[in-house]
Amino acid sequence: MSHFQSSEGYWVIVPAAGVGSRMGADKPKQYLTLNHKTILEHTLERLLQLPALNGIVVVVHPLDAYWSELPIFENPKIKVIEGGQERCDSVLNGLDTLDEHLQPLDWVMVHDAARPCFELSDVEELIEKLDEHLVGGILGVPVSDTVKRLNDNYGIEETVDRRVLWLAQTPQMFRYGVLAKSLREALQQGIPITDEASALEAAGYVPLMVEGRRDNIKVTRPEDIPMAELILRLQER
Repeated sequence: MSHFQSSEGYWVIVPAAGVGSRMGADKPKQYLTLNHKTILEHTLERLLQLPALNGIVVVVHPLDAYWSELPIFENPKIKVIEGGQERCDSVLNGLDTLDEHLQPLDWVMVHDAARPCFELSDVEELIEKLDEHLVGGILGVPVSDTVKRLNDNYGIEETVDRRVLWLAQTPQMFRYGVLAKSLREALQQGIPITDEASALEAAGYVPLMVEGRRDNIKVTRPEDIPMAELILRLQER
């Protein structure tokens, strides 16, 4: 594999401070249940299986009342800190927490708390493909549906060429120095950041896209819950 799999190891940041408003549930979506465990537990248990993992930084809401009730709370490889107002604030808090452990060229992964169905083999391929890359990259899949561009009244204006369009997933993996610098610059400039790669793009870097699997879904809406349960059951077979 790569030098990333050496004794140096790596850290994963899991931003879990969101409230999941689109889910319309009585608790943040990462604490909803899939097959008798919370979404967050499924995600963390899978991340803990990654080889050469130094640890995971879970970033929770300052008023989170659920995290400390989970059995995985006691895991020695998991560090918990408070998040910020937006996702990029939370990821930066995680990077600041790891500052004493990391050099600028060390790798850091960021993974969505509500993305429990990723395959370890895909993450290992991401690591391998990025071995010599100076910036980093992300998992994603090519768009397969026909894509339409609309006007303000929901009228269809054109069909967009989908050959150059991909859907971004996580984990996303970057060199610590460029990730921290790009996130800080984006925050200072008020640039909207929807994932870590967008901060690097805004700073002029060119992350690599590594093809993953379509079943690496993010649980965002109520209809995603039964789909994620089915995917997890199929994967466990």
